[in-house]
Amino acid sequence: MKFIFAGSMKKYILVSIFTFVLFSLQAQYSKTVIVEPVLITDTTSIGQKIIYPQFENNEVTISKVTIPPGQSTGWHKHLIPVYAYILQGTLTVEVKNKKPLVFSKDAAFAEMIDVFHNGVNLGTEDVVLIAFYLGEKGKALSVH
Repeated sequence: MKFIFAGSMKKYILVSIFTFVLFSLQAQYSKTVIVEPVLITDTTSIGQKIIYPQFENNEVTISKVTIPPGQSTGWHKHLIPVYAYILQGTLTVEVKNKKPLVFSKDAAFAEMIDVFHNGVNLGTEDVVLIAFYLGEKGKALSVH
């Protein structure tokens, strides 16, 4: 009896794994599409735990930001989660009382929340990034 149960259990586990793999493959894109994660994190660039805000009127804003050489964003902070992907150049992020953070082309990061910071282009080419803001309709994306 124990042998039959063990065999049945093995069969159940194998069928479960096969079913999981089959459904996972069906949920994937076709083999010609390449999906490469650029950021998987549960903390911001300075180690804060990421917490999603609860708004009545959620709104996502995606912006292309270009910072010319020698220019900066100015000191500001975000009260909402913001994620960025560097398309071109190198961005230096100054944070009071902390070592500057440096992000180069193809880097992705979760911006700090409720902490003043300044994005600076110390290079010779434009810094171009895409920023994803998880905010609320009608509310500011940053505070100066």
